[in-house]
Amino acid sequence: MQSLKAVIGMAATLALTTPVFAQEVNVYSSRHYDSDNALYEEFTDKTGISVNRIEADADELIARLTAEGANSPADVFITVDVGRMARAEEAGVLQPFTSDVIKTRVPAHLRHPDDLWFGLSQRTRILFYAKDRVETPPQTYEELADPKWQGKVCIRSSSNVYNQSLLASIIDADGAEAAKDWAAGVVANMARPPQGGDTDQLRGLVSGECDVAVANNYYFLRGFDGDVDGLTSGIEGIGWVWPNQDGRGAHVNLAVAAMTAAAPHPEEATALLEFLTDEFAQTQFARDNHEYPVVDGMAGDEGTARLGAFKPDTTTNTSAFSRNAAEAQAIFNQVGWN
Repeated sequence: MQSLKAVIGMAATLALTTPVFAQEVNVYSSRHYDSDNALYEEFTDKTGISVNRIEADADELIARLTAEGANSPADVFITVDVGRMARAEEAGVLQPFTSDVIKTRVPAHLRHPDDLWFGLSQRTRILFYAKDRVETPPQTYEELADPKWQGKVCIRSSSNVYNQSLLASIIDADGAEAAKDWAAGVVANMARPPQGGDTDQLRGLVSGECDVAVANNYYFLRGFDGDVDGLTSGIEGIGWVWPNQDGRGAHVNLAVAAMTAAAPHPEEATALLEFLTDEFAQTQFARDNHEYPVVDGMAGDEGTARLGAFKPDTTTNTSAFSRNAAEAQAIFNQVGWN
């Protein structure tokens, strides 16, 4: 019969050599979609790992991560644009992590080159126009600066991260000087001072305040889904153009995920991040918010099918959006894009 001392010694050895999993993962997310709950519930059903989620504005979450420092309980940070993830990168609240699963599934241009983050889903920045007033709409982002559109363009403010990422991509594609000329040209062509969100730009087409507008694809598709005030009633009068199809392709925004610098549960975090690229999760992103999967070969939903096929920009690594973010904001300031 073993002595009590031997039993205690064996238990101590097992405690030192046997990994203990917390069976939980803590997520800070700026995605405010109830549909994401289904993702986390499915993950818990498959793995037994519970997901604790805190939702807030991305800048608030970054400030919280910074204040918490090494004591932060957060394992995963999720936000809705690479530009916002760039702020987290600058704040030093992320850590690189490697996953062969994610590298196999997610194309390189949708991942940070140093493995700090990767795309979860894609949103496209489209040119919309009023069918009854525009016979030949612009075919590229660059054409928005053509003087023939003077007083006819509705677009959001320079503080909008979608526009910051768009300008950052133009810097990467055309160079800083050309990007500055473009931004100045767009300012000269604005139908009104920037105001409201993407839906408000589309409403401007319906009301006749502008002839051309820039918005993400899913804001337009929501006008078909339900009664969006000031949009649904005139939705059939709006046409769209997939920009830059003869060149680099349409600009793509990303919902983005990363592991936090102080992640107390890295194994569970990795399991969740890999799960978000599997077929169930990618289909969920597409079906519930009219986003496009980041994994090749996975279909979108009926809404995105309405918009037809397009060529996305795969030549610009989306890390350029964060790399050029400060320069983009400086250009906006210089040309008076409020």
